[in-house]
Amino acid sequence: GTGGGAGETPAATPNTAASGTAEPTAPPEDPRSNVGVQLFQFNWNSVARECTDTLGPAGYEWVLISPAQEHIQGEEWWTNYQPVSYQVESRAGTREEFAAMVEACNAAGVKVIADAVINHMAGIDGGTGWAGTEFTHYEYPGLYGPEDFHDCGLTPNNDIANYQDAAQVQTCELSNLADLATGEPHVQDTIRTYLEDLLSLGVAGFRIDAAKHMAAEDVAAILEGLPEDTWIAQEVIRSNAEPIQPEDYLGSGPVFEFSYMKDIQGIAKGSSWNVFLRMGTGPGYVDSEDAVPFVTNHDTERNSQAMTYRAGEQYQIATVLMLVHGYGSPMVYSGYAFRGRDEGPPQDESGALIDATCIEGWDAEPGEFVCAHTWPLVNAAVRFDAVAGDAPLTEHYQDKDVLAVSRGDAFALINRDDEDGFTLTVPTGLGPGEYCDLGAGPDCSTTVIVGEDGEAEMTVGPMGAVILTALDLPDGGA
Repeated sequence: GTGGGAGETPAATPNTAASGTAEPTAPPEDPRSNVGVQLFQFNWNSVARECTDTLGPAGYEWVLISPAQEHIQGEEWWTNYQPVSYQVESRAGTREEFAAMVEACNAAGVKVIADAVINHMAGIDGGTGWAGTEFTHYEYPGLYGPEDFHDCGLTPNNDIANYQDAAQVQTCELSNLADLATGEPHVQDTIRTYLEDLLSLGVAGFRIDAAKHMAAEDVAAILEGLPEDTWIAQEVIRSNAEPIQPEDYLGSGPVFEFSYMKDIQGIAKGSSWNVFLRMGTGPGYVDSEDAVPFVTNHDTERNSQAMTYRAGEQYQIATVLMLVHGYGSPMVYSGYAFRGRDEGPPQDESGALIDATCIEGWDAEPGEFVCAHTWPLVNAAVRFDAVAGDAPLTEHYQDKDVLAVSRGDAFALINRDDEDGFTLTVPTGLGPGEYCDLGAGPDCSTTVIVGEDGEAEMTVGPMGAVILTALDLPDGGA
């Protein structure tokens, strides 16, 4: 789907009617959405389980996992963002467990996206890595020596100080992390070999961590030669006043759209629906086919920039709005609750990640996993996106807290009022008949009847949604 890399896969086309008539064909019976999810600090066995039990059946297209390479030791979340070798041995599991996870996810129809930490190595003076690699800040046996790193000389400690200076951002060190000289052929070849190794294990593509801190032409050179259909999404944090912009990187594939994260918060809190309907267009946004929007990710939930699980129902509604919108290849987020921003994920005495157990809802103690990808309302919206496919968004009704929209054969009425429910009659854009209300739960216990005029009376609860699709009918439409 969109969010695909250089050779993105077109949406599945339904089989044409055998009779050869020009009748419009129904959407495929089991369509796949355009939606992904980040499973932050889930170990490989837990990712495999989620693919099999939840993500595949719910119709997710992809899952973003945590970095797979060997890393420095330590309890904090960011230790696996400090590579010391490219062995697929980490606190999330062994190479064998990684391979088994990818196999399980692929079997469930879910693409695995690896988090490629390729801008830098470790940010400490030295030590022994997770899998036993001895290293120093600028010496990584068999991989890199001092000549393979930038020595920017632009600031007193070689750390980035000024984001207005592109040379600092791309050649100085991000928080003391040894900055790879990504313009050098040896470095590019070494990184590409690592990415090819992950592809050989069955991953579909990569999140390019800290892409903004590498020259766009360096990223392009590293990715050049990977298979055409390699899925790419680059982390380029947008700041309008800076010289480096996400648009600079689109030649290598889509980017995470940070503008969406900023703007969706206000919509869930009550700002203009018309702003929501325009989001994803105009300055500050890449085109839909180049975008991976999100409500939060692992960084932004820790730096007060985003709406997070702590906002509860409001966070759920923000996620649902993003999924029905149809902009880009949206990313749902699931991670663990925490107090301090450095607090690490649940791990055993050795530092290995323990199996992630998702709680119900969002009222979490530190260390409990809060899993938006398991919430019924979120997965009703994933189903909406799957049935909608590439159809554009049509607005049918709005008032202060209620918005009704459709895309193709899918309809949603969303209520962001946290106190009041409403019963109202609105146009749906759907054909006449009885539909399951997925927003009320997956069991079709509540149905909505659409009349000959395409209008329907429906009831929506506070912070709730009515979600109908042409494929979700009582008794299979019999």
